[in-house]
Amino acid sequence: MEGANEIIGWVGSILFSICGAPQAFKTFKTKRVEDLSIMFLMLWFWGEVFTLFYIVYGDIASGNYHIPLYFNYAFNLVIVVYLIWARYTYPKKFQLDTV
Repeated sequence: MEGANEIIGWVGSILFSICGAPQAFKTFKTKRVEDLSIMFLMLWFWGEVFTLFYIVYGDIASGNYHIPLYFNYAFNLVIVVYLIWARYTYPKKFQLDTV
Protein backbone atom coordinates (compact mmCIF):
# COMPACT_ATOMS: atom_id res chain seq x y z
CA MET A 1 0.00 0.00 0.00
CA GLU A 2 2.94 2.33 0.60
CA GLY A 3 3.96 2.08 -3.08
CA ALA A 4 0.45 2.97 -4.26
CA ASN A 5 0.42 6.00 -1.97
CA GLU A 6 3.75 7.14 -3.43
CA ILE A 7 2.39 6.76 -6.98
CA ILE A 8 -0.71 8.75 -6.10
CA GLY A 9 1.51 11.44 -4.59
CA TRP A 10 3.63 11.64 -7.74
CA VAL A 11 0.60 11.76 -10.05
CA GLY A 12 -1.01 14.53 -8.00
CA SER A 13 2.23 16.50 -7.79
CA ILE A 14 2.85 16.24 -11.52
CA LEU A 15 -0.71 17.37 -12.29
CA PHE A 16 -0.40 20.33 -9.93
CA SER A 17 3.03 21.14 -11.33
CA ILE A 18 1.84 21.39 -14.89
CA CYS A 19 -1.26 23.47 -14.08
CA GLY A 20 0.60 26.71 -14.66
CA ALA A 21 2.52 25.48 -17.70
CA PRO A 22 -0.17 26.32 -20.30
CA GLN A 23 -0.30 29.92 -19.05
CA ALA A 24 3.49 30.19 -19.07
CA PHE A 25 3.68 28.80 -22.63
CA LYS A 26 0.93 31.12 -23.84
CA THR A 27 2.58 34.13 -22.20
CA PHE A 28 5.95 33.19 -23.69
CA LYS A 29 4.45 32.75 -27.15
CA THR A 30 2.22 35.84 -27.26
CA LYS A 31 4.15 38.16 -24.92
CA ARG A 32 0.73 39.37 -23.71
CA VAL A 33 0.41 39.86 -19.97
CA GLU A 34 -2.37 42.42 -19.55
CA ASP A 35 -4.78 39.85 -18.13
CA LEU A 36 -2.32 38.37 -15.63
CA SER A 37 -3.36 39.61 -12.20
CA ILE A 38 -0.31 40.69 -10.22
CA MET A 39 -2.22 40.03 -6.99
CA PHE A 40 -2.89 36.44 -8.12
CA LEU A 41 0.75 35.96 -9.06
CA MET A 42 2.02 37.33 -5.74
CA LEU A 43 -0.40 35.21 -3.70
CA TRP A 44 0.57 32.15 -5.75
CA PHE A 45 4.30 32.88 -5.27
CA TRP A 46 4.11 33.40 -1.50
CA GLY A 47 1.76 30.44 -1.09
CA GLU A 48 4.29 28.22 -2.84
CA VAL A 49 7.23 29.58 -0.80
CA PHE A 50 5.54 29.23 2.59
CA THR A 51 4.08 25.81 1.85
CA LEU A 52 7.40 24.49 0.56
CA PHE A 53 9.13 25.82 3.68
CA TYR A 54 6.46 24.19 5.86
CA ILE A 55 6.85 20.82 4.14
CA VAL A 56 10.67 20.85 4.18
CA TYR A 57 10.79 21.96 7.83
CA GLY A 58 8.29 19.28 8.84
CA ASP A 59 10.13 16.63 6.85
CA ILE A 60 13.47 17.49 8.43
CA ALA A 61 11.89 17.32 11.88
CA SER A 62 10.19 13.98 11.21
CA GLY A 63 12.82 12.39 8.97
CA ASN A 64 10.09 11.53 6.44
CA TYR A 65 10.74 13.22 3.08
CA HIS A 66 8.03 13.98 0.52
CA ILE A 67 10.02 14.22 -2.72
CA PRO A 68 6.93 14.53 -4.98
CA LEU A 69 5.88 17.64 -3.08
CA TYR A 70 9.35 19.18 -3.44
CA PHE A 71 9.12 18.63 -7.18
CA ASN A 72 5.65 20.19 -7.32
CA TYR A 73 6.51 23.32 -5.37
CA ALA A 74 9.89 23.85 -7.02
CA PHE A 75 8.41 23.52 -10.51
CA ASN A 76 5.53 25.86 -9.65
CA LEU A 77 7.98 28.40 -8.25
CA VAL A 78 9.85 28.39 -11.56
CA ILE A 79 6.60 28.98 -13.45
CA VAL A 80 5.29 31.73 -11.18
CA VAL A 81 8.66 33.53 -11.09
CA TYR A 82 8.69 33.52 -14.90
CA LEU A 83 5.13 34.89 -15.02
CA ILE A 84 5.94 37.63 -12.50
CA TRP A 85 9.04 38.52 -14.51
CA ALA A 86 6.98 38.55 -17.71
CA ARG A 87 4.27 40.69 -16.10
CA TYR A 88 6.79 43.39 -15.34
CA THR A 89 9.02 42.97 -18.41
CA TYR A 90 6.81 42.33 -21.43
CA PRO A 91 4.65 45.48 -21.26
CA LYS A 92 7.77 47.65 -21.42
CA LYS A 93 9.72 45.47 -23.82
CA PHE A 94 6.92 44.99 -26.36
CA GLN A 95 5.04 48.26 -25.89
CA LEU A 96 6.25 49.68 -29.22
CA ASP A 97 5.21 46.51 -31.09
CA THR A 98 1.53 47.00 -30.24
CA VAL A 99 1.27 50.68 -31.21
